[in-house]
Amino acid sequence: LLDVALHKAGVTFVLDRAGITGDDGASHNGIWDLALTGIIPTMHVAAPRDGARLREVLAESIQITDAPSMLRYPKGEVIADIPAFERRDGIDVLYRGESADVLLVSVGAMAAMAVEAASQAYREGVGVTVIDPRWIKPLPQSLVTMATRYKSVVVLEDGIRHGGIASTISEMFRDAGLQVPIHSIGVPLTFLEHAKRAQILSELGITAQQISLSIVEWSASLKDGFLSPMSEVAKPEMQHPLDENVDPRRLR
Repeated sequence: LLDVALHKAGVTFVLDRAGITGDDGASHNGIWDLALTGIIPTMHVAAPRDGARLREVLAESIQITDAPSMLRYPKGEVIADIPAFERRDGIDVLYRGESADVLLVSVGAMAAMAVEAASQAYREGVGVTVIDPRWIKPLPQSLVTMATRYKSVVVLEDGIRHGGIASTISEMFRDAGLQVPIHSIGVPLTFLEHAKRAQILSELGITAQQISLSIVEWSASLKDGFLSPMSEVAKPEMQHPLDENVDPRRLR
């Protein structure tokens, strides 16, 4: 990867078994790739959430001729398509909360779980908007502008938290002077035991129910009227009724 990047070669790498693979064995989990590729200059990395997005980013990647790119997707059957309501500067909006409490950044195959967690949090009175950047390296700068409109940001990924996407987003926010609480949900820096993917996720507390509970708890801990320095000058986030989230007429 370093040699390809150094020579500015437009090579596309396709990485299967990304994230937690589970019963392939402890050494076969693909939880380190995002931390490793994050240190390679000019590298482009995409994490498609479903089959439609995999085809989409593959077509986009072959248009990158001056740098390497990598597409990561999980083991198993092709994930059912999760359409978006809209796309903002390359970022897909998958679920829109009724209030701008939490911006939940979903990485790749975690999208369905993120949407379910947002739906559960709504029933507890917390508005969660779920987005999918699709391309997670480099991250679009528009993510900073989007985050200014929310009280906190949560990042959900199935790679290690150490050096992962949450770390990259946190650094991006610091560089922009954005002071907004950011929470990371991912894999701790450890080797995972041999087990089914669902069992491992459950043992790590990475389930829709646990994510929802954590989001509600984190939101309750914020002081009333919290605003980041940048959010005071940002336009309010446009909110839509909850029934939009079950409207099949989405961006495809």
